[in-house]
Order: sequence, then C-alpha cells, then structure tokens
Amino acid sequence: MLTEITGLPDHIFGVRATGEVTSDDIKDVLITGLKRTAQRFKEIRYLLVLETDVKNFTAGAWIQDAKAGIENFTKWKKIAVVSAEKGVEWFTDIFTVATPGKSKGFKPEELEEAKAWLNTEE
Repeated sequence: MLTEITGLPDHIFGVRATGEVTSDDIKDVLITGLKRTAQRFKEIRYLLVLETDVKNFTAGAWIQDAKAGIENFTKWKKIAVVSAEKGVEWFTDIFTVATPGKSKGFKPEELEEAKAWLNTEE
C-alpha cells in the first residue's frame, strides 16, 4: 500500500510504501501526487520511504511506476529513497545518471537527513 506522507513542505511530495504495492496504489496515490506537484511547482522533489521489500510491488505497480517516471521525466529535481535494503540505496545513487534530477539513497535512520536534502538547492 502507498500512503502520502503529510507534514512535508508543500514543494516535496512523499509516499510511504508498506505491504503489497499495486498498480492502483501507483495510479491513485503516486501519479496523482506527482501530477499535482509538477503542475504547482514545475518540478518534482520526491521522497519514497520503503517499509516493504521491493518484491512486494506487483508487476502492474512496476509498469505504472515506470509510466509515472517517463511522463514526468523533465520535471524530476530530486528523488530521495529511504530504505533498509542496501541494494535500493545503491540503485538510487546510480539512478542519478539516468535522470535529469538528482537521486540519493538513505537508511531509515536518515529520514530527517533525506527531507533536509530534498529541501536544499544544489
């Protein structure tokens, strides 16, 4: 399930992933929030807190997630992924090469650092 993270600065959109994440979660929560943020701020600063294993994303969720990334390709400013999985952190750091924005992985205990990083200009 994806739930929007509240209490973030308006220009940062964040979601928390728990349990199984489906294509409906991606459409209803992620894509809706990304569109809202991109329209309002002309850029996307995105926080993803993964509290589930990436294998809990259904195939449909991965397809919808890729679609969201492509639709907003030029608007990505910063992506912070918070996860206990070392592979996710490494992948996120490498992902910067493939997108116009910056991506960075953080450990769960670095959540506040991730929020601060998203909020800074670089």
